[in-house]
Amino acid sequence: MKLLDILLCSVLEHMDEAIVGIDAEGKIIIINKKAETYLEVSYKDNIGKKVTEIISNTPIMNILSDSKPQFNQKFKYNNKEFLVNRIPIIKDSETLGAISIFKDMTEFMEMNERMIKDESYIDVLNTILDTVNEWVVVVDDNGIIQMMSKAYKEFLKEPEPEGKHVTDVIENTRMHIVAKSGTREVGEIQEIKGNKMIPMRIPIKKEGKVVGAVGKVMFKDLGDFQMIKNKVQELEKELEYYKSEYDNNRSAKYTFNSIIGVTDEIMELKRIGERVAKSKSNVIITGESGTGKELFAHAIHNASNRRLGPFVRINCAAIPGELLESELFGYEEGAFTGAKRGGKKGKFEIANGGTILLDEIGDMPLNMQAKLLRVLQEKEFESVGGNVVKDLDVRIITSTNKNLRKLVEEKKFREDFYYRLNVVTLNLPPLRERKEDIKELALSLKNKLTKKLGIYVEGISKRTIEYLENYDWPGNIRELENVIERAINLLDSELIIEPHHLPERITRNRAQNIYTGKKKLKTVLDEVERDMIIEYLKRNDGNKNQTAKVLGISRVSLYKKLDKYNLKDV
Repeated sequence: MKLLDILLCSVLEHMDEAIVGIDAEGKIIIINKKAETYLEVSYKDNIGKKVTEIISNTPIMNILSDSKPQFNQKFKYNNKEFLVNRIPIIKDSETLGAISIFKDMTEFMEMNERMIKDESYIDVLNTILDTVNEWVVVVDDNGIIQMMSKAYKEFLKEPEPEGKHVTDVIENTRMHIVAKSGTREVGEIQEIKGNKMIPMRIPIKKEGKVVGAVGKVMFKDLGDFQMIKNKVQELEKELEYYKSEYDNNRSAKYTFNSIIGVTDEIMELKRIGERVAKSKSNVIITGESGTGKELFAHAIHNASNRRLGPFVRINCAAIPGELLESELFGYEEGAFTGAKRGGKKGKFEIANGGTILLDEIGDMPLNMQAKLLRVLQEKEFESVGGNVVKDLDVRIITSTNKNLRKLVEEKKFREDFYYRLNVVTLNLPPLRERKEDIKELALSLKNKLTKKLGIYVEGISKRTIEYLENYDWPGNIRELENVIERAINLLDSELIIEPHHLPERITRNRAQNIYTGKKKLKTVLDEVERDMIIEYLKRNDGNKNQTAKVLGISRVSLYKKLDKYNLKDV
């Protein structure tokens, strides 16, 4: 086959239009791929056949007799409508055949509708951009401007930027870079015509591929940004003030979802707490210091029908006995020397309609217990120095780290007062009895403290968790929180809390706590060796030569061990 024939065949096969060619006798000499698809025939089976065997009554046969072309004709085949041009093949005034070029009208109409929609969509976008008075620009993946808002054009003094490269229109732009990299850029300062601005550049993606970028000037002047920033800071300070005023013994912050734990005992305590929250009964919450007694009190209030009312907490151990009555019930003006002008409301009156938590109830003086007992029985009280009886509707929750039953036996706590309070008791277990919860508690505290301290921490290593789980925690969850906070503050360039960030009291007993059980001797020795290397690197400020000397090994050996234990960055 000649090169020209090969080229002709290639062109015919790759055309979007269907082509059927016949000779002077009406026999098929050409059928390209598109025609095979449209007519549902094959070239191999139909070459040399009469065209009328495929399409009966086809007007192409008329071309052979009159040699007149037919343009933009319509014909139907297999329930499809086609647009066709029929052209005679003439040489030396003799018609040698004819060629039919046709296209599916359905495809054509769909394409036309898409174009109309695209044009309408673009018109709508242009209208929006011009209406909102924003500075917006859209570029394709080559950085060529496709759209620009009217306001931006006016600022740049560029009436027709479309079709130009963005770097030729916008000073110091990075739009073309974002359109290539696909990485958004927000908040960088850009200077245009002597004005410092803050733009936002966002890549446009279609089916995972970057096809362009859209840019918007968020702040046209840094002065505007600074003004808004100052205003936001003022509002945040104001919000914090009002929050502190409201939160200061006025609202409950936590719910039962805030209580971390998977042990059966904790799950049962949460279940009982949720049930008792629906009643009006008094509750005593007992447990060692730091076990989360106040957390349960908050949760009970928030699960009750009093959750919209105030939640007031008072520490009975922190207030001198002679002042406790006025703190609880308030006082009238002139009730005693130094009394505040106009008097003062007590905690019970403030808590009316809500819940009051009497923390450290075991430290309440006996005389106050008697007065409070009357309040619980009568549901009413009088302010100090007052003579008006006030009704009381308060749910009382008490908490203590002391054994009230023992205090009753020792005559240090009134028995009648104890039984009035002790309707439901929740006894919270110490942390050493719920070791399974330590991991989740540590991670939860890490998340809480990183937000508070503004320090990014990726996580807590598995070995650190082992140390935490093998410590007895005399200070319970409060001590665990302090340990996690200390560790976060000791992080340097590290992102993971490791054992060397823990206090010595937790790590010094590792041999008896961590390395017992089913671990093999080699594993134990490797862990001890790893700990020693970390510890001495820390003591020597990362100096590897000095660390090798102290450990009594060569520098080469140290580097091998650093590689073995993945401590290259320590």
